[in-house]
Amino acid sequence: MTRAGRFFGSAVGAAAVVAALTLVRLAVAGYAPLTEDEAYYRLWALHPAFGYLDHPPMVAWWMAGGMAVAGDTALGVRLVSVLSVMVGSLALWRSALIVAGDAATAARAVIWFNATLLVGIGSVVATPDQPATLFWGLALWAVLEKVRSGDGRWWLAVGLFAGLGLQSKYSTLFLGAGLVLWLVVSAERRRWLADPWLWAGGLLAVLLFAPVIAWNAAHDWASFEKQFGRAAASEWTLAYLPELLGGQIGLLGPLMVPFVVAGLWLAGRRRTASGGSAEADGAGEAGRSLLVLSSIPFALYLLVHALHDRVQANWPAPLYPAFALIAAAAAARTGDLSGRTGRMLSALRAWVAPVGIATGLVAFLLLMHPSGFGLAGLDPARRYRGWDAAAAEIEAKRVEVGAAWIATGAYGPTAMLSWELKDVPVVQLDERLRYAAAPPPSADLLARPGLLVLRERAGETERLTARFRFVEPLGTVTRRADNATVARYALFRVSDPVGDPLAP
Repeated sequence: MTRAGRFFGSAVGAAAVVAALTLVRLAVAGYAPLTEDEAYYRLWALHPAFGYLDHPPMVAWWMAGGMAVAGDTALGVRLVSVLSVMVGSLALWRSALIVAGDAATAARAVIWFNATLLVGIGSVVATPDQPATLFWGLALWAVLEKVRSGDGRWWLAVGLFAGLGLQSKYSTLFLGAGLVLWLVVSAERRRWLADPWLWAGGLLAVLLFAPVIAWNAAHDWASFEKQFGRAAASEWTLAYLPELLGGQIGLLGPLMVPFVVAGLWLAGRRRTASGGSAEADGAGEAGRSLLVLSSIPFALYLLVHALHDRVQANWPAPLYPAFALIAAAAAARTGDLSGRTGRMLSALRAWVAPVGIATGLVAFLLLMHPSGFGLAGLDPARRYRGWDAAAAEIEAKRVEVGAAWIATGAYGPTAMLSWELKDVPVVQLDERLRYAAAPPPSADLLARPGLLVLRERAGETERLTARFRFVEPLGTVTRRADNATVARYALFRVSDPVGDPLAP
């Protein structure tokens, strides 16, 4: 092994890579434009609560913490999300040591995890997926520590992290299903079901999730209905399946995918060879089965969902720590594969991290300065650009016509205008449950003239302007990025509301 190979195969080398990438991500996080969803979650963070319409509250709490440190800035919004990858990498390092038993494989797992495009780009876009991914990975680490030590008290840590994961995203429920699957397939582990520490950990997870349940109960189960309603299929189609598979190959990294496949095949072969006993080779073999079996329920759900609706690219993020560890373990065992396959993967493994990290850095360059490379059409943030200029034009019109507040008809413009015009009241007229945690706008404010900003959509203009007796069209504002039109917004001066303009 070369000197560089020995360095990057050590804890120090892996830590150096993660530290360097974290600095780059922090720089990008402070510069790249906010997405509409991030600006929307920022509104949650201004009024922390135990529940919101779209997701559990953890993303808002993380943003509130970051903004307390770095201010109401893009870096503040994203700070904790970026730093969470470091914590997750540390847990992955320890998990890999337990499963694989050697530092080189642990270092490779950490570096490969950070080399995936989903983690690289996703870490600088604050969404509920970052806390969900962190707590999913921490829960798996705690299970592995229980397997290694035999100490049942680790189930309390599992319950803690699972509960925090449930406060991050409802998809963490699939982790619980995966852990149950892992327990019941083994006669040895089925005996653990009698361990009171396991049930105490489960109770802790439920107690941590209880405030989210209480919020839903107080709001007609709106968040549960919104998210779990997505699972229902109105019709079946294969149209979205290639998008899911192709997108995940790109985000995981085309060079890493063969190692994930090989790792799954090796895990299945070893289980068959051991007669189905996951304890045949001790903690390492039980750990490998944990990585696979705990991922199956969520992976199956994503596949089924893709048969009737689009799976957003970021949804599988909680599975990526397990994927990285499975792939790294396979890379250390290429000799167990057939001749041609083993030789191909042996030659390929040295390129996984450099190509993945380089791809992420190119994506960052496009994110920060797309026009400078003549590749503006490939800008991953193009749909979110131009809000600074558009908001300035909208604000100038508001002042010109004497409007006291801005009204909108969708959460995206509401969030972005609130972000750009922090001192101006911005109120979405409908879907008020999105803002249940915030103090409602005063009746005195709503009685004053407002500036209604609407993206041209069928039926929306007539529906929302009907809430006012006086409506004066003021033309349109065009949001542009790199001299190309991104969106157009119609402006209206509105006054004299018909009843409560925020009524459902």
